[in-house]
Amino acid sequence: MTGEQRKKIIMLMINMFIAIGSFGIIIPILPAYLESINQGGTAAGLFIAIFAGAQFIFSPIAGKWTDQYGRRKMIIYGLAGLTLSMFIFYASNSIWVLYASRAVGGIGCAMLVPAIFAYIADITTIEQRARGNSLVSAAMSLGIVVGPGIGGFLAGFGLKFPILISALVSLVSVLFSVLLLKESKVEQIGEVMETLPDESMARKIARSVKMPYFIPLIITLVMSFGLIAYESVIGLYLDNQFQSTAKDIAIMITATGIVSVIVQLFVVDKIVNRFGERSVLNVFIAVAAAGFLFSLFASNYTLFFVISLFIFLSTSILRPVLNTLISKLAGNEQGFAMGMNNAYMSIGNVLGPTLAGLLYDIKITYPFVLGLVLLIVTLFITFTWQRHSIKAKTAI
Repeated sequence: MTGEQRKKIIMLMINMFIAIGSFGIIIPILPAYLESINQGGTAAGLFIAIFAGAQFIFSPIAGKWTDQYGRRKMIIYGLAGLTLSMFIFYASNSIWVLYASRAVGGIGCAMLVPAIFAYIADITTIEQRARGNSLVSAAMSLGIVVGPGIGGFLAGFGLKFPILISALVSLVSVLFSVLLLKESKVEQIGEVMETLPDESMARKIARSVKMPYFIPLIITLVMSFGLIAYESVIGLYLDNQFQSTAKDIAIMITATGIVSVIVQLFVVDKIVNRFGERSVLNVFIAVAAAGFLFSLFASNYTLFFVISLFIFLSTSILRPVLNTLISKLAGNEQGFAMGMNNAYMSIGNVLGPTLAGLLYDIKITYPFVLGLVLLIVTLFITFTWQRHSIKAKTAI
């Protein structure tokens, strides 16, 4: 990569780090906070599901706007939405207002994520794409590392204090983008505005079915469903099963995040270049599924911790690999492709935590069983798609 490319990617990484880190701050205090307002697993699931539902509804629109109006504007508007959601969260203890704040945050995320990955596609070649995506994913993981660690510390100053800090840090990311971020494809924005069709959500989904990256979108959906089911109740599970404190939860999330950062910075690009996206998908979906299976038999916090490391390691590899695969197959419609990627992921993120929260209130291990089943389904879909792809190439 050139020096100019590195500068732009570093700016995007800082941007993503601040945005994700500001949200990660509240993760360790969430179980205690929900308990303080007399809520449990269902509310924890809905917190994520409402966020993802708003993200799903808005993602295709935001993807189109990314191609129409430019990456920079959508990144700034997305960060502003996330900032507003955190201030709303801080200002109220009403569960319905908190749900509304999650919807605002979901809209912000729908604007932010496709724009950042489309920006990466603009400034990298096909060969550099995996590296660019893995660097941004590493910044996300680093935000997850730093955020909960700070949140666990700040909780000592008051249960809602980390939420205020989260809102303020997110505001910094908005100012950072306004001042320093430049548009990646100024010369093409006007042309795209004239050529893109004005489509409804249903038509966007229907159009995505015909795209060469449709199966990777389905893999994203099913995998997200299973993984988010796990992530949405992990704090509650640790609190209930092993009497873990906010500090324990923060340590675990920080450690798994450190693993993710190391892998995304130094491993993803190398293994993708050596084995290819499809082989990497097969191996690490299988590793994640094995992790879900073993987590059902973890008898103490330490063992559960180690198993979770493998699950999060797999996730940290799978997400940038899927993003790269979709981006490579998308051609010139990077904004639309990344918007649909976000939309399909959001479908899984809506259904996964909603069902996981309900299942958790029935029996605390059921969300992990759900995740295991969904990852097995994901592995089956992946193998089937790859087999058909090989047959199609052979026929040609």
